[in-house]
Amino acid sequence: NDSMIPLKNADKSGRAGTVTLALVTVNLICFTAQLFSGRHGEMLVSIFGFIPVRFFNPTAFGYSWFEVAITLLTSLFLHGGLMHLVGNMLYLYVFGGEVERRLGGPIYAFFYLFCGAMGSLAHAYLFPQSQIPSIGASGSIAGVLGAFLVLNPKGKIITLFPLIVSWALAELPAILFLPIWLGLQFLNGWFSLASARNVQEVAGVAWWAHVGGFVFGALFSMILLLTRRFAGVSTPSAASAREAARIEAARERPVG
Repeated sequence: NDSMIPLKNADKSGRAGTVTLALVTVNLICFTAQLFSGRHGEMLVSIFGFIPVRFFNPTAFGYSWFEVAITLLTSLFLHGGLMHLVGNMLYLYVFGGEVERRLGGPIYAFFYLFCGAMGSLAHAYLFPQSQIPSIGASGSIAGVLGAFLVLNPKGKIITLFPLIVSWALAELPAILFLPIWLGLQFLNGWFSLASARNVQEVAGVAWWAHVGGFVFGALFSMILLLTRRFAGVSTPSAASAREAARIEAARERPVG
């Protein structure tokens, strides 16, 4: 559903980190397990996918509150097809490294899961009677995009985008690429609400999970930045800049 395809973070410091690569690996393993589950695949999605109506009324489906709450996390590692998986993992690989570097590995891992859960809850709030399992890492990755916009708005993304009869490459700043991406998600989500409450289910895309994850990711990053500044804690980029300035000053200092 995305007309722009990010291919690479042009900043070398934004290379995928350990946690990002681990998340990509886990998603690939889970998808492989789905493929080999055969006729049990639909059952796996039904059990571990996030179903809004079941979440709000677990006893009616024979589940405990904990059992439905845990699907906020398990659903993030299931995907509806190869293109769904590849698209999500591409975005995670391109944008995740920078966010992981800024937040730190442990916080980033928690952040990823929490953004996914918040995205699913946004979807459930608007479609509380939906019985369609919501699966995929889109909410988590949308949160990563929101964080990237806050933490590195000037970052350059090498992007593939369509022309009338061909494709073209361009280096777009995050402050341009990401608002366009969010606008497309919001527009699709708005149309799904304006036309009929079940259109989103038929289309199979939880647009509002994308919007919810993005907004939460951006807010979380803003709060974290403010907290660190008030506490006098330097961000990795600020610390690196000061260290580079110190080294440069040492080089220029006359030697007696």
